[in-house]
Amino acid sequence: MTQSSIPTPARKYDLNFARWVYQNVEGGDRLPLCMQCGMCSGSCPIGAEMDNGPRKLFMMIRAGMKEEVLSSSTIWNCTQCYNCVVRCPRKVPVTYILQGLATVAAREGYAPAKATAKFSRAFWRSVRYFGRTDERMVTVLYYFSYGIKEGIKRALANLPIAQRMVKAGRMGIGLPHRAKGAGDLRAILAKADEIEARERAGQ
Repeated sequence: MTQSSIPTPARKYDLNFARWVYQNVEGGDRLPLCMQCGMCSGSCPIGAEMDNGPRKLFMMIRAGMKEEVLSSSTIWNCTQCYNCVVRCPRKVPVTYILQGLATVAAREGYAPAKATAKFSRAFWRSVRYFGRTDERMVTVLYYFSYGIKEGIKRALANLPIAQRMVKAGRMGIGLPHRAKGAGDLRAILAKADEIEARERAGQ
């Protein structure tokens, strides 16, 4: 048998994956309405940084490509600017679907656990201090959690993305501000930490 005649192993697709997404991911019930117009991908300020744009990712869901979908960088690179949601002619909640898929990916082990934990800590430090997420603070804390050299390297590599986010109105250029009632939120989070610690101690 020649090299060219060796059959290529069939790829394994989970044909029930699309139905599961429709029924279990927030906004997934509207995913069948997607007509593949490409408005979501064309509206994304960092679409060029994704391995698969939202339009392609939705087609992959329909094709049952579970492994590829949950391993895609698209679900992690979404900046939640909601351009896609506002401009979708079928009112498909693209951002919510991507967020839901990210949750599933983390739960099923597709997301790098270390990176996810680092980002989570950066996210919550921003929320606790400002009462909201500040993209600049979250980004700086996350990048430099890998060390000063790596932080500078990542910041420079992602500078074009930051510039597009500023242009899209998703990232401010002034000083960060605290949300009204940030102190109340910190008190709530502190109480939640206290309850969680007590519950762990009682196990």
